[in-house]
Amino acid sequence: MPDVRVAFGSDEETPVTTAWVGHLRACGHTVTFPVAGAEWPEVGRVVGEAVARGDADLGVVCCWTGTGVSIAANKVPGVRAALCADSATAAGARRWNDANVVAIGLRLTTDAVGREILDAFLAGAADAGEAATVGRVEGGAS
Repeated sequence: MPDVRVAFGSDEETPVTTAWVGHLRACGHTVTFPVAGAEWPEVGRVVGEAVARGDADLGVVCCWTGTGVSIAANKVPGVRAALCADSATAAGARRWNDANVVAIGLRLTTDAVGREILDAFLAGAADAGEAATVGRVEGGAS
């Protein structure tokens, strides 16, 4: 995986989120904390804005279920956040949906599964053949 600038946000700092940030850094990625410990709507918005502005290549957002931060991040124009509970979903989100933010639930995601999700998401790339379909989500022609 090449160096990726990652905006990481969570509505709570836990041993798992700390481990995931350490893992990303150990893999050579630059990790910023645009927000930590704020309520989930703020986490999703701030991370989404960092990605949309180009301050980060990809974003990671976490909350208890992952749903709230995913919804909040998806309100930011240009963000395609995907709630992922496993590495196959994370890889597919990057490949077929050109997702640029991954949402992870803290309730059930272990450190090991979270690392697998992050690795798959950051290693993935968009399938150019899906560009027209992704464009429709962004408001382009059907």
